Parts: sequence; C-alpha cells; structure tokens
Amino acid sequence: MNTPQKVLLSIIALFATLQLIPRHHNQSHSPSQDHVSSLYPTSKTVEQILVRACNDCHSDSTTYPSYSLFQPLRWWIDEHVEEGRHHLNFDAFGQYPPYRQYHKIEEVIETVEEGEMPLQSYTYMHENARLNETQKREIRLWAEGILDSMKRQYPADSLVHPKRRGRRT
Repeated sequence: MNTPQKVLLSIIALFATLQLIPRHHNQSHSPSQDHVSSLYPTSKTVEQILVRACNDCHSDSTTYPSYSLFQPLRWWIDEHVEEGRHHLNFDAFGQYPPYRQYHKIEEVIETVEEGEMPLQSYTYMHENARLNETQKREIRLWAEGILDSMKRQYPADSLVHPKRRGRRT
C-alpha cells in the first residue's frame, strides 16, 4: 500500500471512529411550565415563528437535521445549541429573575430587528427560519407586550440588574 492510500485509509478510520462518540440530545418531550409562552400571551403566529426560527437553539427542543448525525458537524451544531441556550432558553424563561427576563426580551427585539437573529449560518441551511419584515414586526409587538406586562407586574427596580440599580445613565 502506498503512502496516499495509507493517508486516505487513516482519514476514513478517523472519521468512522468519530461517529462512535455519543451525541447529546436537546429534546424535551413535555411542555415546560417555565416556557415564555406559558407565562405571557403568545399568538399562534408568534408561536410558529419561535418554533421555526428560534427554538432549535433557544429551547430544550431542538429538531436536528439529518446531517447532524455525522461528526464533526454534530459537535458544531451542539456547540451552537449550547451557546444559544446559554444566552436565552425560552423553556427556562420562568426560572430567570425578572431583571434577566426583561433584559432578554429587550435583546430579542434588538437582535431580530437588526437581523442578527436568527443567525445567518442557521438560515443558510434553514431557509424557512428567515424572517420577513411582517414576522419581525410580530415578534417586536409580542416582545413589547411582554415588557409592558412586566412593567405592570413588577416594581421598576426589579427589572434592572442588581449591579446597575442606583446608577445614572
């Protein structure tokens, strides 16, 4: 066997071995009582947008594409999901303190309107996750409704991070 064949065989063996590494599944099978839509009114339209464009990375219920079965793509996808859930997990929203909920909803408005979310790398492979202007408006109105509801429900100082309370802006 010549050197190029050995190298190719080694690469194939390495790729096959990588496939044996267990996969983390981010799939909850029961609705969460802490999900944002359980806590705040969410229209069917917004719920559909969240499922289609947000939940794969920002919930406990990821729908994995067929190509995620293969390493190293699986690692890359799992890393995106973990990072997304770290920043905002709609299924754990009710576990956040009010100031964090408020800030996360402000970020939803900002990142959707500026086209930062959903990520371009995600919409490249999931065209149906791209948001048009009407869908962005629906998300903004929904999120603004949550902010208004929180302002009525909580004292103003509880919607500010404890380290920032008392600071002048």
